[in-house]
Amino acid sequence: MPELSVILPVFNEAEVLPALFTRLYPALDRLGVSYEVIFVNDGSRDRSAAVLRTQFERRPDVTRVVLLAGNYGQHMAIMAGFEYCLGETVVTLDADLQNPPEEIAALLAKIREGYDYVGSYRGTRQDSAFRRLASRLLNVLRERTTHIRMTDQGCMLRAYSRSIVNAINSCREVNTFVPALAYTFAQRPTEIEVAHEQRAVGTSKYSLYKLIQLNFDLMTGFSIAPLQLFSILGILVSLASMTAYVIVMLHRWVVSGSFGEGLLALWDRDILEFFLIGMVLFGLGLLGEYVGRIYEQVRGRPRFLVEAVLEQPARDAAPQKVSRLDATATGRGSSHQA
Repeated sequence: MPELSVILPVFNEAEVLPALFTRLYPALDRLGVSYEVIFVNDGSRDRSAAVLRTQFERRPDVTRVVLLAGNYGQHMAIMAGFEYCLGETVVTLDADLQNPPEEIAALLAKIREGYDYVGSYRGTRQDSAFRRLASRLLNVLRERTTHIRMTDQGCMLRAYSRSIVNAINSCREVNTFVPALAYTFAQRPTEIEVAHEQRAVGTSKYSLYKLIQLNFDLMTGFSIAPLQLFSILGILVSLASMTAYVIVMLHRWVVSGSFGEGLLALWDRDILEFFLIGMVLFGLGLLGEYVGRIYEQVRGRPRFLVEAVLEQPARDAAPQKVSRLDATATGRGSSHQA
């Protein structure tokens, strides 16, 4: 049973993987603990799977590769890694080398102090000003909505105790945000500052649209506050709009002796109507987010499908980490063994 498991979701990272291997394994060797590295290939369309297979053949004693049958997203890839990992402490790490693997030692030290969940925040972010601003605004919105306190929700370099991983594995959510889910289970959470480097190769997989979509998933998955806030906002806006409208009409009646001024009055009424209609449409969209989550959940489909697992034969004796998913659907029965 390894003391440490390191999970890395991989999506179209073939160019950066060799550099990652060069830094990751020496950093883990220096820790002086037993460890395993689990790469989860999230349906990459480049040569990532082939590069991972080669690395598995070089270090089969500490390397496992989970090949998903499609692209299910970063958080589902991490969930797949959680299903397979065996370590008492589990660290998640992006494969793009923006979070240095050398920082794993600091996370492990905090876990040894008795914390069950160690988050991280990037000290000096090597991203564009627009991306930093967008992340800061989304962080504030998320904390106000869900009361989940994470300084930097976009940093995936985090450490989890075995109890937290087991609790996460017991959840069957189709859409989730792993760091936030872990925070809800943690008894002693903490955060540390970590270094942040520029991407060695390629560009970020998260566009502005995906960041907004992720934040919607985060808010609707962990709180009903958006619905409550919108209800309150709708009442306040309706009252304020009607009050302002009455005041304007009374002012016109006092000044001109008439409630209407032809096209101008019609124009003011249309503005009010369009504003209120926009509020209603926004509310319907927000409600649709919650209904959509319910729809995806009640279908009961597997969250991800595993095409194959590259691992040593000795690991066959380990518990079946995807036992709650149908073996035929996940492809567990056809996992490749070294």
